[in-house]
Amino acid sequence: MEIHIGIAHSAREIVFESDKTAAELEKTIADQVAGGDGGMLRLEDTKGHIYIVPTRTLTYVELTQESGRKVGFAP
Repeated sequence: MEIHIGIAHSAREIVFESDKTAAELEKTIADQVAGGDGGMLRLEDTKGHIYIVPTRTLTYVELTQESGRKVGFAP
């Protein structure tokens, strides 16, 4: 899964990949946003990097399936 996290007052988003399924990620995010872990969203990517974002600054979290990288001009 590819995860995009939007942060308030930031022009950039956090983008990383995870080995978890969409259902697992959705449950983790919903639980943490609902008040777990002191108002912090904590996620780990496929390389073991940990991302911690205060839930009060979240604007969106987008979960998408990874698509193969395109080469050339083909749509």
